[in-house]
Amino acid sequence: MLIADIIRKKRDGGTLDAAEIAAVVRGLADGSLPAEQAAALAMAIYFRSMSFEEAGILTREMARSGTVLAWDSAALGGPVVDKHSTGGVGDKVSFLLAPIAAACGCFVPMISGRGLGHTGGTLDKLDAIPGYSSAPDLDRFREVVADVGCAIIGQTDDLAPADRRLYAIRDVTGTVESIPLITASILSKKIAAGLEGLVMDVKVGSGAFMASHEDARALAQSLIGTAAAAGLLTHALVTDMNEPLGHTAGNALEIAECVDYLLGREREPRLDAVVMALVAEMLVLGGLTKDRAAARARALDALDSGRAAERFGRMVAAMGGPRDFLERSESYLPKAPVVRPVHAGRKGYVAAVDTRAVGVAIIGLGGGRRRIEDRLDLSVGFSDFAPVGSPVDRERPLALVHAASEADAEAAAAALRAAVEIRDAPPAGRPIIYETLTEA
Repeated sequence: MLIADIIRKKRDGGTLDAAEIAAVVRGLADGSLPAEQAAALAMAIYFRSMSFEEAGILTREMARSGTVLAWDSAALGGPVVDKHSTGGVGDKVSFLLAPIAAACGCFVPMISGRGLGHTGGTLDKLDAIPGYSSAPDLDRFREVVADVGCAIIGQTDDLAPADRRLYAIRDVTGTVESIPLITASILSKKIAAGLEGLVMDVKVGSGAFMASHEDARALAQSLIGTAAAAGLLTHALVTDMNEPLGHTAGNALEIAECVDYLLGREREPRLDAVVMALVAEMLVLGGLTKDRAAARARALDALDSGRAAERFGRMVAAMGGPRDFLERSESYLPKAPVVRPVHAGRKGYVAAVDTRAVGVAIIGLGGGRRRIEDRLDLSVGFSDFAPVGSPVDRERPLALVHAASEADAEAAAAALRAAVEIRDAPPAGRPIIYETLTEA
């Protein structure tokens, strides 16, 4: 079976069979499939798409390309559930949701990825915590999940290795925004993690891979349907990404915001709404509460009591990070040498944000990748965003830019100004949670 023939078949709109998909996945996993052929096939799928059946086969084959974990929820004492986001700018929900859910009785084996396109990566943000090992062996991963209730790691060599290679190729070849490839990438990791339930956060808007509600809903239904075929119960929330989520965007800056959130110093309303909605869905999906209202109350108690912060601190320490990270995070997180305000070109109200452009500006600062091998500056990004609807003037900036040099700061400031629309009156409000889907 020639890979070139498989590429041509998909290029011309054909349907790949199980044997053809299995051959591609084997080549991805063992390295025998050249990167240029993998990129060509990804581009063909981007333009020609895949049926649910094809995507389901791809998902299962990538999950089986390595180890598939098995958990005993009865022995653990709670359901094994997880959450995954399709990505956005300033999306730091995982670091908050995992310890809150763990404090409520869930066990959360979260396998995450690095930055993809203009979006920030969970693992890149974890790299800002000195000593944190996001690539432990699977025995250590199991131990931490059982003891702490949650652990956030990257794909090890054992877990879905075919997806890990395809993920990196998609990031740099303009093939990120493909519904079947997004579906297969997400679910292969989650199936390999041995989950009993999954809650998806499907982002929609200017900073999401799905810009329209229609496309976001199609992705959510693809995820739910494909997961069901693989035996994984999945719910999905469609949430807003028409501006950065929270006050910050940038690796270390987002970790700092998470510490503030967990310790109750400050909880940005939009971020809080997304976190609480997703945690509630996890508790309902895991059978820990009867309804979402009870789930929200339980999650809020775990947060306000400090139990969630305690779980986060234990997770960081168990994964090799500082034992006093919560207490002394400011001394551990890297800081950019240049920090200055970015003012709008005129007085008015923030009316709209090209959030993708904000993510691209962070890449320009060195906080994201242009190439697979790029090393990141974990200290750079933006903080103190003026949310949509808020006034800006000479005293109230659009944000603070954190940069390695004055030249970088000026370039990022110009990019942010260009990304933000200012009007004389505030815009109409919009929801942060658009809908919850439980069926395809």
